[in-house]
Amino acid sequence: MKDPDKIFAILKRGRKKTMLEQLEEYTPFQRLVATILSSRTKDPTTLPIVKKLFEKYKKPEDFLEIKEKELFGIGFYRVKTRKIRELSRVIINNYGGIVPDDFESLVSLPGVGRKTANCVLNHVFRKPAVAVDVHVHRISNRIGWVKTRTPEETEQKLMKVLPKRLWIEVNELLVSHGQKTCLSIRPRCRNCNILVYCDYGRQAVH
Repeated sequence: MKDPDKIFAILKRGRKKTMLEQLEEYTPFQRLVATILSSRTKDPTTLPIVKKLFEKYKKPEDFLEIKEKELFGIGFYRVKTRKIRELSRVIINNYGGIVPDDFESLVSLPGVGRKTANCVLNHVFRKPAVAVDVHVHRISNRIGWVKTRTPEETEQKLMKVLPKRLWIEVNELLVSHGQKTCLSIRPRCRNCNILVYCDYGRQAVH
């Protein structure tokens, strides 16, 4: 098992904040909405759209009548518009307008899957959870921590092999690394600061 403490310590050096970290001043509901909207949409596209959106839409009540045009530019914006309206109604009716802070309640919400729920637990409530997106799935396999086929499998495996005290850091560190260095196609292995720990990278540069 490659030492996660050493790898994470290296990845912390000079890293940029992820999109959700850049939205720390917003409410839990706004950050939940941002997480849903970021699915299948690049962060540089999502961030300015949600910041503009949140100037007008602040509470679940505000989002009940959100218009499709407000989300233009976001991937699958029509579907997500409907999900955000449904989400707002459920949060208001079932949770008194407060975003729940437990996994089972979160995944029961419209538009919220495992990754989104775990991201919210991590970034909004600072609770230990392993949020696995394409970056975390890809990098965990390349390093050699896991040998899995799906993000769901990766989530379950990482929860077994990584200390719980590191779970919160998994998403924020690996997403940042995946966006700038460990790219899906043509990863920049020769510029990678954790190359010595990576099974895939060591093979790629030889």
